[in-house]
Amino acid sequence: MKIALASDHAGFAEKERLKPLLTDLGLQFEDLGTGSEASVDYPDYARKVAEEVAHGRVDQGLLVCGSGTGMAITANKVPGVRAAVAWSEETARLARQHNDANVLAIGARTTPPEQIPAIVRAWFSANFEGGRHAERVAKIEGGKQ
Repeated sequence: MKIALASDHAGFAEKERLKPLLTDLGLQFEDLGTGSEASVDYPDYARKVAEEVAHGRVDQGLLVCGSGTGMAITANKVPGVRAAVAWSEETARLARQHNDANVLAIGARTTPPEQIPAIVRAWFSANFEGGRHAERVAKIEGGKQ
């Protein structure tokens, strides 16, 4: 599986700490920035990841910012992207299983650092369950009402 990875300045250190875990999970990743803790505008990086996912150049995306919320909001503006903020293993797993979310957003300032690797593992080990959830996801995408 190939993913796009990005952060803003608030998530930079955590993004860098996640890279060895992503490798251990067997994921190929493309780091789309930022490259330091210097202040940047998070929407620029969230959009880069969302576009990669939407155009099928990667399978999923992983975003890290202060709260996860701003990047998720931005990513969700791109058609075909379903970004979810996860703050626990359960929220990560359910976003994949029930919502077919394809972009994970994590808050580096709002999530205890020791929990972030478990959240990432839960996300990438979960799969969309389909079934009754498929019709609901279709409604999200503007399909069958």
